[in-house]
Amino acid sequence: MNMNGRNADAGRIHEIAMRGHGARLISRRSFLVGSAAGLGAFGLAGCATPDGLSVAEAQKLYGPVPEEKFPIPAVDVSKVDRKYYRRTVRYETEEAPGTIIVDPANYYVYRIEEDGLATRYGANVGRDGFRWSGDAYIGRKGEWATWTPPKEMIQRQPEAAKYARGMPGGLDNPLGARTLYLYQNGAYTLYTIYATSDPESIGTGVTSGCVGLLSQDMIDLYDRTPVKTKVVVLPA
Repeated sequence: MNMNGRNADAGRIHEIAMRGHGARLISRRSFLVGSAAGLGAFGLAGCATPDGLSVAEAQKLYGPVPEEKFPIPAVDVSKVDRKYYRRTVRYETEEAPGTIIVDPANYYVYRIEEDGLATRYGANVGRDGFRWSGDAYIGRKGEWATWTPPKEMIQRQPEAAKYARGMPGGLDNPLGARTLYLYQNGAYTLYTIYATSDPESIGTGVTSGCVGLLSQDMIDLYDRTPVKTKVVVLPA
């Protein structure tokens, strides 16, 4: 696997810039910037127009999820380019159904379906210097997972020390509602596919190598992705 830009400082992979968001000490946006800073997929019938979903349809798809442990608010879909709304598309590949393909160059994540189709989700991806490519697999999964800042980050940003024993799951937690952890050869790669509540991050390269989907999309993908699922990350 080619880990472009990965170095010995493993803490940088999940480093969070401590730039408050309103009254929050650690914001979702700051997680995306890093140290430099469920509903099922729609079928073709629901995405028949060339531009994909309408705004009204997207508002339904990305509406609130009140039944969650921490109720998830609706997405402000006006802040997301319509091309990144979830939809079913034709996608020719030799990978088996269920495989996840990350296309960082175009800010998409695909879940391969039957008959040459795929569910496509808009994503945020790693910024320059943190992108990587290759094959991995889902080694474990987490719902409202605890986030623990690495010691390297705490050394650079002492205000993160309060979470040295872990930041409990919740709406402010950088990992969000669901997390898929990428592994190779039995070892955690330090990369994840996670849930973001920052719609403006979709279609941008702002993370420290991880891949974020809107919470509603991430719940959809998570529910249909068992442990050991293959993940292919394409070159950017």
